[in-house]
Amino acid sequence: MFRILGDPGKDLCDKNLAPSRRDFLRVGGSGILGLSLASMLELKAKASAPTSGGKAKSIIMLYLQGGPSHIDLWDPKKDVPDNVRSAFNTIPTKIPGVHFTEILPELSKINDKFTLIRSMSYEPNGLFNHTAAIYQMMTGYTTDKVSPSGQLEPPSPKDFPNFGSNLIRLKPQTEPMLPFVMMPRPLQESNVVGKGGTAGFLGKAYDPYTLYPSGGDMDMKKMTRIKIDDLQLRPDVFSARLKRRASLRDTIAKKMNKVENAVKDYKLNEYYDQALNLIISGKARDAFALEREPLKVRESYGNTSFGDSCLLARRLVEAGTRVVEVIWPKVANSDNHSWDHHKDLTKRMKNQSGPMLDKALSGLISDLDDRGMLEDTMVVAIGEFGRSPQKGVSTSGNGNSADGRDHWPYCYTGLVAGAGIKRGYVHGKSDKTGSAPVEDPVHPGELLATIYQAFGIDPETIVYNHLNQPRELVKAAAVNELFA
Repeated sequence: MFRILGDPGKDLCDKNLAPSRRDFLRVGGSGILGLSLASMLELKAKASAPTSGGKAKSIIMLYLQGGPSHIDLWDPKKDVPDNVRSAFNTIPTKIPGVHFTEILPELSKINDKFTLIRSMSYEPNGLFNHTAAIYQMMTGYTTDKVSPSGQLEPPSPKDFPNFGSNLIRLKPQTEPMLPFVMMPRPLQESNVVGKGGTAGFLGKAYDPYTLYPSGGDMDMKKMTRIKIDDLQLRPDVFSARLKRRASLRDTIAKKMNKVENAVKDYKLNEYYDQALNLIISGKARDAFALEREPLKVRESYGNTSFGDSCLLARRLVEAGTRVVEVIWPKVANSDNHSWDHHKDLTKRMKNQSGPMLDKALSGLISDLDDRGMLEDTMVVAIGEFGRSPQKGVSTSGNGNSADGRDHWPYCYTGLVAGAGIKRGYVHGKSDKTGSAPVEDPVHPGELLATIYQAFGIDPETIVYNHLNQPRELVKAAAVNELFA
């Protein structure tokens, strides 16, 4: 047995290639097998190389915050008690034998373009309320501090990073474009805003660019009034002048070695250059110009705040953005368009949330496919959990009407498309009432692992937290069956 001093892998050119903690636990016994450290690491690299994936260049995450009812959308059940059965009729889809409910007519026409996971499932950490579930879905980790209500403390620099922050760190931008954008509102439950939506211990350099236009949640035209003042060049500041200012900054900096040394760990030059290139290039400003889209295209997304956000996501990815997270524009614990259907489920899903999702998501997938962008753009649509099979019962401490369903993490549905994901495939199966998976359960952490693998990143890649402790991106394996 031998001991290695210092931080393993910290001296590598690419720190992300550092071996995992379990590797060093195994090294002590490798000698009896005739393996040197070098050969062990070589075997590890070959064994951990993703056997599938690697096609993704960008991802659009549509986060259906609030928890959509899988039974009333894409996993309807027949021959079940009245308090389980959906009030909506079922309709056939492009895949023989697969049915959706009548409120997803557009998605039913194109489900040969995506994979549906009908076996999302996990055991909650404490009461399964929104904030804790959101944090798990976005970071891959649960938290030790969960209040009796299931809520968490506000965002902290000690938090685990949002998966988007990990992606842009491990797959940095190669062109002047916003790497990570979140819109049209933050992740939120009650007064807890942004939990799971930041870079956490990676540092603010990897936080998303947040696009939260003014206007209420019911303002369907708010995305047409977005302001990007921080990406605008003032009329009197031309690119040449801005570059001259940058040159002057460099000249001064050369005379300030002590200052430069003091702040070198903050990578100020790198971040300044990124910001400068972003402003001068104009690509970001152009991407936000929704009015340049043909009317027919805009209408195909639904002309809603969610639909406009999905269209803007496509434009950003087209311009080079790596990660776009579109958060459902209505928070949980609220009425009208919210997915948190504790009451009035039938009316609200049929007239509000259902049509808005159906139009925008089908429009996005079809548009990406038509442009050839679905080949390397991953699309994920999922909530933090589903809804209870039985109506009118309490599973989370909330009150529910006879036409309402409570939170249900034990079985729900997610959608994945693009970047090498199978087309026209249904993964997993729920039981007769949609209460639990009977085939191929998928944990949210496994879905995140699949996202990382789609980008060619080993889910066990080590990152270092605020205490310089090694942590895996996610403690889960990718679901290889989802890849074509």
